Amino acid sequence: MNVRTFSIGGIHPEENKLSHNEAIVVAALPKQAIFPLSQHIGAPAKPVVKKGDKVKVGTMIAEAGGFVSAPIFSSVSGTVFKIDTAIDATGYRKPAIIINVEGDEWEETIDRSDKLELVADHPELTPEEIVSRIKDAGVVGMGGACFPTFIKLTPPPTAKAECVIINAVECEPYITADFRLMMERADEILVGLELLMKGAKVTTGYIGIETNKMPAIELLTEKCAKKFNGTEYHVEVVPLQQRYPQGGEKQLVDAVIRRQVPAPPAIPVNVGAIVQNVGTALAVYEAVMKHKPLFERCTTVTGKRLEHPGNFLVRMGTPMINLIEVCGGMPDGDNKLLAGGPMMGKALTSVEVPICKGTNSVTIISAEEARRKEPQPCIRCAKCVSACPMGLEPYLLAKLSEVKNWERAEREEIVSCIECGSCQFTCPAHRPLLDNIRQGKSTVMGIIRARAAKK
Repeated sequence: MNVRTFSIGGIHPEENKLSHNEAIVVAALPKQAIFPLSQHIGAPAKPVVKKGDKVKVGTMIAEAGGFVSAPIFSSVSGTVFKIDTAIDATGYRKPAIIINVEGDEWEETIDRSDKLELVADHPELTPEEIVSRIKDAGVVGMGGACFPTFIKLTPPPTAKAECVIINAVECEPYITADFRLMMERADEILVGLELLMKGAKVTTGYIGIETNKMPAIELLTEKCAKKFNGTEYHVEVVPLQQRYPQGGEKQLVDAVIRRQVPAPPAIPVNVGAIVQNVGTALAVYEAVMKHKPLFERCTTVTGKRLEHPGNFLVRMGTPMINLIEVCGGMPDGDNKLLAGGPMMGKALTSVEVPICKGTNSVTIISAEEARRKEPQPCIRCAKCVSACPMGLEPYLLAKLSEVKNWERAEREEIVSCIECGSCQFTCPAHRPLLDNIRQGKSTVMGIIRARAAKK
């Protein structure tokens, strides 16, 4: 077996895939659902409902707030309680629509049957129609970035797509949602990939999977051989070496097609690749073939001290505490709650934070695991440089951020940082490298945007 990987940096954190063998369970409906209006990169969605309105499952409750934006749909049926603010994964109160749940009545336009729809049976699905349905359904990147999917499928005239790469790496410790989707919804995922290829007007597709998911590699290899043999499409399952952060777009493009994506503003399509997550491929299938907007997703709930870690098909807007209680409740003692995994997840201040489009995991780690050691002076070992998958100098970027030297931080390409945390993970002096770099990157990006606005 030819196993590939990316060429620069990388680390090997402990896997801790505790819920690897736990089948996806349909989560119970909440009593009240909370829908933040910023569940995607770009402009927040704008409410199209008001207090007292009745909604069904699949009713649009907020429209896209701009070109880079996405609509939001109710995942429950009931009454709009209020349009207010609620704490989201950022820890701040943000505009949100709150709905009291009353039953489970779906919009009649949604096809709820189990019949597998095939692209060949739908000649009306032109590339433009596919992209339109994806846009109208509010589909965004389900790996966490939440970039509106339709935009990736319509690259600028200066870029030409040559292939679609399905990101099935799931290199972040603890998270197993994508693995379970591959094992349980493989046929729909492959139709989703075919739709993505047709929408992007390419005939080549790849599915990148790390070798700690051999059952998924074997299953998808077998199904791809049957599905695409003799068709116009060439689809290859690419086994990848276990290495973090291989799930990063640029790292995955490097590993799969051996092309290096330049520094921002360059994106994968500038070297011919469109990268989409496994969950996104499934959401595309449901949006295009079943007329089902994006209002639920697979989420892992996990942690070493949790009684029953698991994977759940959960409606957006469900408070995280509902899932935690199904898994045995919050463990005794002090715990740290994360939206996402331990490497790139965001620490949360409340268990009432709702599941959103990008919530691939709810991770609970003990205070002992989360406690940081006292930072020491940098010993110039350069381990952070060796680990950086972007070829940057993290120790330097962290220091430039600390002393607020924004001009040089920009020259040293701080905006290329993907915030994977590899540098901080490897630092023997326990320096808060990522913390400083994140603050510096945010400031420099603000400066760049302000400069562009003046022009």
